[in-house]
Amino acid sequence: MAEHRIERGQVHYKWDNAQRPVVEIASGDVVHCETDEVTDGQVRPGAPASALGTIDFSRLYPLAGPVFVRGAEPGDTLQIDILSLETLDWGWAGLIPGLGLLPEDFPDPYLRHFDLSNGRDTAIRDDIRIPIAPFCGTMGVATDEPGQHDVLPPTKGGGNIDTRHLVAGSTLYLPVFVRGALFSAGDCHAAQGDGEVCVTGIESPMRFSLRFTVIKGGGMRPWRYHFRTAPGSLQPRSDRLGYYAASALGPDLMTNAKNAVRELIAWLGSEHGLAPADAYVLCSLAADLKISQIVDQPNWGVSAYLPLSLFRQ
Repeated sequence: MAEHRIERGQVHYKWDNAQRPVVEIASGDVVHCETDEVTDGQVRPGAPASALGTIDFSRLYPLAGPVFVRGAEPGDTLQIDILSLETLDWGWAGLIPGLGLLPEDFPDPYLRHFDLSNGRDTAIRDDIRIPIAPFCGTMGVATDEPGQHDVLPPTKGGGNIDTRHLVAGSTLYLPVFVRGALFSAGDCHAAQGDGEVCVTGIESPMRFSLRFTVIKGGGMRPWRYHFRTAPGSLQPRSDRLGYYAASALGPDLMTNAKNAVRELIAWLGSEHGLAPADAYVLCSLAADLKISQIVDQPNWGVSAYLPLSLFRQ
């Protein structure tokens, strides 16, 4: 096993199978990476909300890579073991006009900064603490489709999958489409709920280390990915007091998801005095959207679960 390093700034902003690799490794090697937060430094500590209204979208998603893994060929599977993730003291979350689950409800930019320096938790208010659980929001391989492709939507090679259980100790499996796989990662989050409903987790600069293994002829299909969770990672650290959940029923899962989050935002306002924008951000950072039932046609159920241990007496 050899170890390699990708320094901050050795990044790209689009998926492109013609992109030149920044490092070439053997199966079994480890790569140490460092990336800036998702805007590539356009949002800095103390920046006002107006910064979100002037973002250069061409610089979103600075991804470390690509990593060329020798021996990886189309039809193989790439195994990525997540060895470590370290937040770098600071992060932000906010509302970007036109994005998120509820853009029609929140048309204006909004920005919150978070102190991550203790490595355990951070606050949206002194009495509301959010556990830090870092992961890479984007982990993927280049596809066999030519040209440049945006990072924001996931691709058939994974990419912007925003799967919060891919913490240190977890393993991700991706299909390989091109020689060398051309893996890249970034868009790191210090915390996020399932759904990332306002379109941001706690966006944070981060160091992370990954080990790569080629599984010959793994046969994974496009638009699928598998993962193995780290022991205990499916049991959130903040569930010891239970959850408050808001649910919505109806014939459309997206509408139900919107309405479940709206109900949770309203509850956070009435019960905890949070302003709507702060409540929406908290839902994105700590609430989990779940399909409660999808068999009782024609009406399905979606619930938004919020851990009660977030609230300090």
